Amino acid sequence: MAHQFTPVGGELGEILQKTFTNYFRTAYIKVDGCILPENYKQFADAIENFEVRDDDIWVCSYPKTGTTWTQEMVWSIANNLNFERAKIPLPERFPYLEFSPMFEKTEIIRRNPGIVIPEYAMDSPGYASKMPSPRFIKTHLPFHLLPRQLRTGEKKPKILYVVRNPKDTCISFYHHCKLVEGYNGTFEEFYTLFLGESDHYGPFWMNVLGYWKNRKEHNILWLTYEDMKQDLSAEILRTAIYLGNTLNKVQLSLLTEHLSFASMKANPAVNYEELIAKLHEMSQVKREGVFMRSGTTKQWKSFMTPELIERFDEWTEKHLKGTGLAL
Repeated sequence: MAHQFTPVGGELGEILQKTFTNYFRTAYIKVDGCILPENYKQFADAIENFEVRDDDIWVCSYPKTGTTWTQEMVWSIANNLNFERAKIPLPERFPYLEFSPMFEKTEIIRRNPGIVIPEYAMDSPGYASKMPSPRFIKTHLPFHLLPRQLRTGEKKPKILYVVRNPKDTCISFYHHCKLVEGYNGTFEEFYTLFLGESDHYGPFWMNVLGYWKNRKEHNILWLTYEDMKQDLSAEILRTAIYLGNTLNKVQLSLLTEHLSFASMKANPAVNYEELIAKLHEMSQVKREGVFMRSGTTKQWKSFMTPELIERFDEWTEKHLKGTGLAL
């Protein structure tokens, strides 16, 4: 498939360029309608033609919807709760397919002579392609930008999709982008981009509904952040059944504790603290916050004005009408 690369124009494009660009991300483009760093062009063919395997396990999501939590749950179940091997950093054992396009490495290397960038960041599709089976792969790409073999059903790996209420997603993504993505704007500018479907990885509904519409044909396990918060043990068991694994009561208790927010936040293999510290050292940008910030639901009630909540609810209703999906 030949991708359509188009500029992000208009007032929203100006906000995006002003608040979301820096020395390691100089511009954004639309890739078949999805907002991604311009550097994606260099990796588009490698991702499109990525060799998928039937025994792969893919975790897909929009950013900040419970991805890391889901990854650790999936990996632990599929690896028989091998918590010793789980000490390997998550990006190494569960690589992020399009990680490399997220940062322009040339200027990072020029500013940091002698720096060693790991292969999972330097060439993420290449790193994932060489992993032994069964592979575990994460992506935030919308369904229509997934590798061709996966989209067409030529290969049929396990796919898990996790989604979260859009209001909480927006708030969590805002804090994440300030911490990691070099975002330097206000929350008002951020939600303007989010609602205007012009934020990093946007549009939100393009991502969510693309997987929702393909969930039956591609046997996608649909998870929600809210369900995991409400009854984590039940969602662990549902995931285990989907993956073809069984857990006894002791294993279920151990994994539930391993996946608790307190445990995840304190776990250096999954909390990205070391990676974020390195990013900030390289960029010499002041660090704001932590990767695992609150782990709560309905934070929008205290963070958003009633008027903004109403705007989000109307926007959500418009996009979900007739889809059968409720968030």
